[in-house]
Amino acid sequence: MTQTLEVRFKGTRKGYFTWPDSGEPIHVGDPVIVEVERGRDLGRVTAVGEVAAKKCAGSCSGCALGDEVTDGNAPAPLKPVLRRATSDDLKIHTEIRRSDEDARLKVIQRVRGHELIMKVSDTEWQWDRNKLTIYFTAEKRVDFRALVRDLASTFRTRIELRQIGVRDEAARLSGVGRCGREYCCSSWLTELGPVNLGLAKDQHLSLNPSQISGGCGRLLCCLKYEHEFYVTARRRFPKEGKTIRTSVGAEKVIAVDIFRERVFLRSEENATRIIPLVQLREEVEQLGEVLVTADARCGLGVAGEAESKATGLEEEVAALGETAAEPASSVPGPTPPRGSRRRRRRRRGGGSGGGGGSGPGGDNNPG
Repeated sequence: MTQTLEVRFKGTRKGYFTWPDSGEPIHVGDPVIVEVERGRDLGRVTAVGEVAAKKCAGSCSGCALGDEVTDGNAPAPLKPVLRRATSDDLKIHTEIRRSDEDARLKVIQRVRGHELIMKVSDTEWQWDRNKLTIYFTAEKRVDFRALVRDLASTFRTRIELRQIGVRDEAARLSGVGRCGREYCCSSWLTELGPVNLGLAKDQHLSLNPSQISGGCGRLLCCLKYEHEFYVTARRRFPKEGKTIRTSVGAEKVIAVDIFRERVFLRSEENATRIIPLVQLREEVEQLGEVLVTADARCGLGVAGEAESKATGLEEEVAALGETAAEPASSVPGPTPPRGSRRRRRRRRGGGSGGGGGSGPGGDNNPG
């Protein structure tokens, strides 16, 4: 049996490999040498066993643990970890990481020489130097075929140019956010989910881009962290802009404070007051009404549905009772055979035709 390992490399790049259970136990943080597409690379283990298997099955496709199968082919098996990294391997890895910046400066010079509109964000040497990956950002499509040939002759290795977005660039380069801590995307947030302006509106934040944007220039990823709490808390409050009847009269809701549970009201005489949510609900209930909130509408909808179902059930029961109370004569019985009906008519003296005698002695023939 083998166990699945998640191995991370420079930046946010990661891969999934296998490790035999019969070998020496491996732990999170151990450096390992793995087999990649072209050669070998060095990374550190970040997940082991079931945790790594769940991550692989949920994020990747085309591997033995993924649910998706590409091009109708069978999923490719995970490659095994070749061995643990030694101290010499780590020294080579450190030297290679130091040379990444020199390679990036050379690439920038060649980009300027080809007059290409692109920003070189980072470069990454493979551990065995069989490949150099160049990460760049660009607003438009870039034709870098001539650049690739130039770089291949300069570095004497395989060149791979990979275009990334500004959020992926911030995750690779890291930095310090407005909160004073390292970027979430480069420290612990492994999957970058979509963030839209509606999250800021629901939390009543300033829509100024400079105040709700991160180092990447896009909306802050942390806008999603407390969004569910804000949406759930606001369901207990009346909607802003709605007019409600209180002990003072008709008042308009101008703002709500979900943390202190207060409601800001304005009367028709432009007099404002701040009232706790509990007191507002009591004033409305004293007038025989219900404070209309999202939770209240949901509760009324459930109660109305249950009432309609009960009413329908009562109507069905009443209909069944009326049917059972009808007289027996009105209920049609089984149809007697035709022969028995003819014998009854003969006994009564009535024929099937119309002009014969209708009295009791109409049939004068002797029996």
